[in-house]
Formats: sequence, C-alpha cells, structure tokens
Amino acid sequence: MGSMNREKFDASRLYGIGGEPHTLRHSRLRDVLLWGLRRRRRLRVVGRSMLPLLRPGEEVLIDPSAYRGVPPLPGDIVVAQQPQKTGLHIIKWVVWVEADGRCYLKGLNLAESTDSRSFGLVRAEAILGRVVCRFP
Repeated sequence: MGSMNREKFDASRLYGIGGEPHTLRHSRLRDVLLWGLRRRRRLRVVGRSMLPLLRPGEEVLIDPSAYRGVPPLPGDIVVAQQPQKTGLHIIKWVVWVEADGRCYLKGLNLAESTDSRSFGLVRAEAILGRVVCRFP
C-alpha cells in the first residue's frame, strides 16, 4: 500500500482491488459518434504518470456519465479533479473503492505520479468520468 498509514487501512471496507491496466483500446465508429453527439469528452494526456499505457500527447475519450449514481470500479481508468490543485484534471487507475465511495487512485509510472499515495483517497464526486478509449 505504499506509504499509506496501515492503521487506517480496513480491508473489510473495500469493494475490491483492481488489477493494473495493461491495455486501452482504440476508438471505434460508435465512440466517434458519441463524441460528435457530445456524450464523450476528448482529453489530451500531458504528464508521464500513466506510462507505459498512455504517453504524453495521446488523446483519450472519457464517458462523463459513467459514474452517475454508482462509484467507479477497481481497475477502471478515470479522470478526476486533483484534490490539491483546483482546476487540474488527472488520469489515474482506480486501485480500490471503499464502501463510502472514496477511491484510491494511482499512476502506473510511480516515479512520475502524484496520486493517492500523496493526496489520500478521492471522493467519488471528484471523479469526472471513465476513460473508454484512445482517440482517434
């Protein structure tokens, strides 16, 4: 669990622990149509925290309605508001979700990632959407 305080960790409150993502599919015609209908948002990867899966300059499509009324699932790749920097959006992997909806987010490139190891659990309301594919 990295540098997380182990006394505060309660495994009975977890929905599960998601495996590290290794692939992200490319967009299909349906994804492009949903983007055109404004049901998907397009974002450009800036940092190196999700290497080797996502490289700086790549674009992804997110589903902003994926978590309306339901929390993310462990293993999902999500876009969230960075808790310590207003207006900054981050792409991270959901490692686990606690029963109260707070998520432990982590980058794949630990040396380059600012994630829940430094800012703690992220409220489900701060999750802006699920990354569904690369674009185009």
